[in-house]
Amino acid sequence: MTGQSTVTMSATPSSTRKATGATPQAPAASWVSRVSKWPPAYLVFALLLAALWITRPQLMNLNVMGTFIRQVAPLGLVVLGQLLVMNARSIDLSCGGVILIVNYALSSAMIPDDAPITMVTVALGIGLAVGLFNGLMIGKRRVSAVIVTLAVSIVLAGVVEYLADGKPPGNVPQVLRDVYELRPLGIPSPIVFWAVLSVVISIVLSRLVFGRWVSSIGENPVGAHFSGVPVQRSVVVAHVLAGLMAAVGGLVQTASIAVGSIRFGPELVLNSVAATILGGVIFGRGTGGVLGPFFGVLCFALLFVLMTTLGVREPGKLVAQGLIILLAAIVYGVRSREV
Repeated sequence: MTGQSTVTMSATPSSTRKATGATPQAPAASWVSRVSKWPPAYLVFALLLAALWITRPQLMNLNVMGTFIRQVAPLGLVVLGQLLVMNARSIDLSCGGVILIVNYALSSAMIPDDAPITMVTVALGIGLAVGLFNGLMIGKRRVSAVIVTLAVSIVLAGVVEYLADGKPPGNVPQVLRDVYELRPLGIPSPIVFWAVLSVVISIVLSRLVFGRWVSSIGENPVGAHFSGVPVQRSVVVAHVLAGLMAAVGGLVQTASIAVGSIRFGPELVLNSVAATILGGVIFGRGTGGVLGPFFGVLCFALLFVLMTTLGVREPGKLVAQGLIILLAAIVYGVRSREV
């Protein structure tokens, strides 16, 4: 009896220590597991912010950062459309052409009336038409999204080149520039547009039936079809919304430079795809929602600011941008193998 009790008593502290030692590690392991599933944009944003704080602390104030963020607002608006179509396993490479032709329409006196409502209507009409064409070709005709949207972008660029005859158009109407300079509640109007539309798209994806359709298409298009999801219609609507977002981005970008251009817009295409991937949305495997790509855009803003302040030229910026995208792709490749 005594021996048995002794063994029991000596074994109890050992088991207690094992249990006690495992308890503090469980929350840490759980926390690390959760963080590892975050979109890469969060970590990259934190690292770039820390680097900017160390190298150029004088830039870390609301006014300066607000100026930088305002400059990437057009990219942020395009990304809202890009994340919609990429969640539905598609892509939109025509956004650069939409922005280019919107800029030309607003700066070449093609619109006789300088009223803001007229300019907005024309821009949104262009985005709606392009998005509808893309959606019908991709969703209904099952044509490759890359081929269709890239071809549309090239056609739009060619149309602008033909209309401009090699000459840049004129200035943007002053009323558009005045709207761009507005600061409701002290916040630049482009940031307000971007934030409001981000909330709208977030609600669409998280609260509306259409958002659930898009998510189901991204997870399994065939399964979504047999579950009664209108796959074709959802893809068409996603591309229409992407076209509208590109048109709004074109309005903001045109107002920001205040002049017309025939070499304008295409650079936002790859940046929009990159920011979306960095934010956690990669052709149906979406984990970042709207917030992830939002931070993806901010990452590029901080990256360009940091590179500029350090005297890095354009080739270096492209290399850094490509390395960040490559890092995001590697992370997703590792995660997909773990699953």
